[in-house]
Amino acid sequence: MLISTRGRYALRVMTDLAEHGNGELISMKTVAERQGISLKYMERILPALVSAGMIEGVSGKSGGYRLTRSPDKYRVGDILRLTESDLAPVSCLAENAAPCAHKSECRTLPLWCELNRRVNEYLDSVTLSDLMRADVQKG
Repeated sequence: MLISTRGRYALRVMTDLAEHGNGELISMKTVAERQGISLKYMERILPALVSAGMIEGVSGKSGGYRLTRSPDKYRVGDILRLTESDLAPVSCLAENAAPCAHKSECRTLPLWCELNRRVNEYLDSVTLSDLMRADVQKG
């Protein structure tokens, strides 16, 4: 599993909105500048977050974006599944994957299933609030 730029940037955008929003609208340009993300790339990320109801977008001169709920209600796993579509470590475990012809005799399937479970469990245990804390362990 490799998290794409889209997934990493979506997390940065969501964390930025959580840290600086306080319920106020923040312009896409402001977030882009703070995060070092091009406006063109932001224009590809934000609509998906709006469509999923994770953020609210308001057009116009005083428009911008804001979270639709408190930071502790956003799980990192949900954000990544939205941007990455799937977090499965192998293709046979991907959502809507065709049934694997080797499933019944696959010796490695239990390994991949457990890895998939642990990755998703961990990502679902971390919230935007956790990412905002300065004491979160750094890798």
